[in-house]
Amino acid sequence: MSLDVDIVARAGSFRAEAAFSVAPGEVLAVLGPNGAGKSTLLGAVAGHLSAVSGTIALNGAPIAASVPPHRRRIGLLGQRPMLFPHLSALENVAFGPRAQGMPSSAARERALDQLAAVDLREIARRRPADLSGGQQQRVALARALAADPLALLLDEPFSSLDAETGTQARRLVAQLRDRLRIPVVLVTHDPLDAIMLAARTVVVDGGRLVQQGPTAEVLGHPRSRFAAAIAGVNLVTGTGAADGSLRAEPGLGLRGRGETLREGESGSAVFAPSAVRILPADAAPAENCWRGTVSIMEAAPAGIRLFTAEHPQLAVDCPSGAAAALGIRPGADLTFRVDPADVSIRRETDAPV
Repeated sequence: MSLDVDIVARAGSFRAEAAFSVAPGEVLAVLGPNGAGKSTLLGAVAGHLSAVSGTIALNGAPIAASVPPHRRRIGLLGQRPMLFPHLSALENVAFGPRAQGMPSSAARERALDQLAAVDLREIARRRPADLSGGQQQRVALARALAADPLALLLDEPFSSLDAETGTQARRLVAQLRDRLRIPVVLVTHDPLDAIMLAARTVVVDGGRLVQQGPTAEVLGHPRSRFAAAIAGVNLVTGTGAADGSLRAEPGLGLRGRGETLREGESGSAVFAPSAVRILPADAAPAENCWRGTVSIMEAAPAGIRLFTAEHPQLAVDCPSGAAAALGIRPGADLTFRVDPADVSIRRETDAPV
């Protein structure tokens, strides 16, 4: 059962548009900054927005705009479990099937099966207040699945969980993905979600899809500042020079692996902050070098991260010991170099949007 979406949705004055397909058993990750339109798109697909045009289809069968959410067979799980506090876990999960007209006894049987699928059958009689945050989220997932959805939408479902519980929840979603073989759309801010669960990823910004493709490609060579930030890499945009390198702002030119740019052709370069080598200010000029004056220093997992006044968008990571040996401090003049083998260059026209 595939999910095919080609819509324009409006929420107040905000307009979001997207076209994508999700195959059976596939997870499509959706990344984007706050306010980019991710939740608007999910709400439109789920049927919670009225101002929607275009087509939404399950296995080729269009879903009319007038079909209410509970009749679409598209499950939606958000950041918060939103369980009914006065109902037990079992009754919460049985609520969907009962709302669809299933007899009470059959609804409870289905609810027990779904609680077992998320390893929570033993807490069936407990109310939400007696459950941990992770257990509540798993109950909410069981409730979404009990309605027998043909597609599942997950809106940052792991964001409120601690690291250990989040890892367990991701593993559970991966198991359900493989068992149920239904299309899943996962909105997230965490690249770990995309890496663990999604073969393909799309990036949304300003209500539009700005990049989509295999997750390894999107995170390996992001085309937006947001995606570059969550992937942990520097993104430099510019145009091709006569020698085939990428020329960005004054004093910054880069060669790398990947594609060779024609003169004047738009392109981008990506490299990790940890790939940058820091040299004294008087180091001899070399390929892929630039000069800069340290303006900001902050803690980083591997030591310190610094930025320069001349290129404030470029992060450079340095081990603490090396920073002390080089006398790095705000105001220090330094030379920076990145090996071409550590730089990925792409033509901007090749971005899959």
